[in-house]
Amino acid sequence: MKNIKVLGSGCTKCSKTAEIIATIAKEKGMEIALQKETRPEAIMNYHVMSTPAVVIDEQVVHWGSIPTRQMIESWLAE
Repeated sequence: MKNIKVLGSGCTKCSKTAEIIATIAKEKGMEIALQKETRPEAIMNYHVMSTPAVVIDEQVVHWGSIPTRQMIESWLAE
């Protein structure tokens, strides 16, 4: 199971990112642990300067925009 965090203030883009990841994982029949992290001090620990950001198994894989379906599928396939 992959542990996925969506980092951000809770804005629309951050919520949409979490929603898309959950939807694609469900479509693929994958079990994930999805967490939304909104605390600024926790986000700063990842050295991310723009959100939304995506962290998979404690590795930052994306930041600054809503990721594409292809990107999310490739992360889930790894």
